[in-house]
Amino acid sequence: MVNQATDTRSRAGKTDAAAFAVRESHALDRQLEAVFMIADEPQGLVHLATAVGRPITEVAQSVARLVADFDGVTAPDGTSTVRRGFELREVAGGWRIYVRATHDELVTDFVLTQNPSRLSQAALETLAVIAYKQPISRGQVASIRAVSVDSVVRTLLGRGLITEAFTDSETGAIAYATTDLLLTQLGINSLAELPHLSPLLDDGTDGFEDLL
Repeated sequence: MVNQATDTRSRAGKTDAAAFAVRESHALDRQLEAVFMIADEPQGLVHLATAVGRPITEVAQSVARLVADFDGVTAPDGTSTVRRGFELREVAGGWRIYVRATHDELVTDFVLTQNPSRLSQAALETLAVIAYKQPISRGQVASIRAVSVDSVVRTLLGRGLITEAFTDSETGAIAYATTDLLLTQLGINSLAELPHLSPLLDDGTDGFEDLL
C-alpha cells in the first residue's frame, strides 16, 4: 500500500509539473506576442530573452510556437489555429510581425483611402529628413530631430510615403526611403527636383555685421 501511495503521489507531482510548464509556456508566448506588437524593428533572441527574463532556448521555442500559431499549422495533437492575416517573420537575425504578402495590396489601399487626414508638423519634418538624407535609419532621424520618431515613422509607413529600403546586416536597423507616392503628392518626377537646402540655411554670419 505504501508503494502504491508513493506512486500515486509521484504521478500527481509529474502531472502538476507538466501543467505548470504549459502555463509558463503560454505566459511566455503572450509576453513575446505583446512585445512583437509594438516592435518597430526585428528583435533578436538575445534581446527578447533579456526583455522577458527567460532563457534563450525557451524564447526560441516560444517564437517557434508563435510562428506556427500565426501560420495555422496543425500541431502533433491534431489542433490548429486559423491562419492569421499577419505573420512572424525572421529578418536580419531578428523577428518581427509583418502583414502577409497576400494582403499587402488590400492594406495599402485601405491606408491610402481610409486615412486622408493631413500630416502633422512632426510627420512633415521627419518626412523631409528622410527625403533629403535617405536611406536613413530611424535612430539617425531621431538624432537629427532630437526627438523620438517611432510613431511618426509608423504613420509615414502607413501612408505609403516611405518604405523599408533595407536592413543593416550588422545592427539590424532598418533604413527608410521615400516612395513614388511622395513624388506624386509633391508633383515632381524625381528627388533631384526637391528644392536645394543651402539657400534656406543660416550661413553663420548673423551678428557679425555689428562687429565690423
